[in-house]
Amino acid sequence: MENGRSKKGLLQKFLDFVEWLGNKLPHPVTLFAILAGLTLLASWLFASMGVSVQHPGEEETVSVTNLLNGEGINYIFSTMTDNFINFAPLGVVLVTMLGIGVAEHSGLISAALRGFVLSIPKSLITAGLVFAGIMSSLASDAGYVVLPPLGAVIFLALGRHPIAGLAAAFAGVSAGFSANLLISGTDVMLAELSTAAAQTIDPAYAETMNVTMNWFFIAASVFMLTLVGWFVSDKIVEPRLGKYNSADAPEDAGDDEAEDYMAPLTKVEKKGLWAAFISVVIGLGLALSLVVFPNSPMRGTEGTYMDTIIQSPFMSSLVPIIAILFFIPGLVFGMVTRSIKNDKDVANQMSKTMASMGMFIVLAFTAGQFVAYFNESNLGLVIGVNGADLLENLNLTGIPLIIGFMVVTAFINLFIGSASAKWAMMAPIFIPIMMQLGYSPELTTMAYRVADSSTNIITPLMTYFAIIIAFAQQYVRNIGIGTLISVMLPYSICFFVFWAVMLIVWMLIGLPLGPGAPIHYEG
Repeated sequence: MENGRSKKGLLQKFLDFVEWLGNKLPHPVTLFAILAGLTLLASWLFASMGVSVQHPGEEETVSVTNLLNGEGINYIFSTMTDNFINFAPLGVVLVTMLGIGVAEHSGLISAALRGFVLSIPKSLITAGLVFAGIMSSLASDAGYVVLPPLGAVIFLALGRHPIAGLAAAFAGVSAGFSANLLISGTDVMLAELSTAAAQTIDPAYAETMNVTMNWFFIAASVFMLTLVGWFVSDKIVEPRLGKYNSADAPEDAGDDEAEDYMAPLTKVEKKGLWAAFISVVIGLGLALSLVVFPNSPMRGTEGTYMDTIIQSPFMSSLVPIIAILFFIPGLVFGMVTRSIKNDKDVANQMSKTMASMGMFIVLAFTAGQFVAYFNESNLGLVIGVNGADLLENLNLTGIPLIIGFMVVTAFINLFIGSASAKWAMMAPIFIPIMMQLGYSPELTTMAYRVADSSTNIITPLMTYFAIIIAFAQQYVRNIGIGTLISVMLPYSICFFVFWAVMLIVWMLIGLPLGPGAPIHYEG
């Protein structure tokens, strides 16, 4: 990782220090095991001290749960298997990769990427990758699984550093959870929590709130974040990474996996791509027919037309749908090009893909234990409530208040990865505070989303951080947490700064955040 670093400015030296410090940490598998152990010790310590907080929005005192007493030890052993199985990314990743594996090993992804890199202007590839990442939030968490490895492969095909491509896609996907041209499931989830919190102050106002409360701002954010991500990728991250050395790749990478991504497409490949494209169109049509018509079987039953789509079984089933939409064209391409001759070939390709996920599965075991212990101990709730109390006691108003709220959110995000869990905890605290100070729940929600998305990519506790490391280690075998954080930190800082500035300017102008969603609250 030393190539291209002969002249180092202050930023590069700082990132080098972050990388050095982070890489002093143990292997991610070991780190999550250590964090799980420290969580157990912290639960015992704070429980013995009687640490407790008032649960936000409820007349209930929540204490830290001791996980090292008799009941806690029983919990540790009785839930260990469930903690692994229920680790959020595990099923998403493995199911999605089954479909992607067929598309990859049949040669479809190779041919499609070659066609892509040979046709698109090379100067726009980074911007296109960031934009695709941002828009991927429509597919929920699947973007974390699909786009970063594709970004790495595309950059490698162009002779660029694959980690730079992975980072650009990862940054886009993380930002995309709070920026999109369309309304996604995230908008629905956060709007419901915000509305419930607003009802404690003004039930009449809460009745006018809806899932599009941030739509104007998040749509405008897409273009700003694409430009910022493009700049950070090409001007900061990639120059620091330098030229990629294939000797850094794992020894078992295998020459049989190597592809010449700049080779022209053959006639058979072109025929296979057209057949795969037709199958994708048919597949998309069939998938949409499950939700768009009034009597569609996977359509929601309540609300407006858009509500019945956004809040539908279809939206909660996107992971297997995406897996199928990769599997079918991969199968069609393989049959046309004869890379798939029978069902045994398909089974072997799926098996090969699962074999490559071994490291992630091990990571999922230790990470799953840590996440479960942290939630069970109530340490996250204690940290969140105390952070909120700190902000309230600072007596800030106006723009400093909004910035202070975003800083607190960013800090809490380093400890609690789930956006819904954080907002379920924070909304009942902050929305009433902000409303009493004259700021709308819509603004508070948007400020939360800015800080949450900007810092997702630099916390190892984010549930998909482990899978990103696993993807990165396919190209740089010794890459560690410190290296990945140092690569992602420029995105995090720039996204946070530019996005916060954009929100403040939006506030000063007084533009609505969405349909019927003002900046100020006048109770």
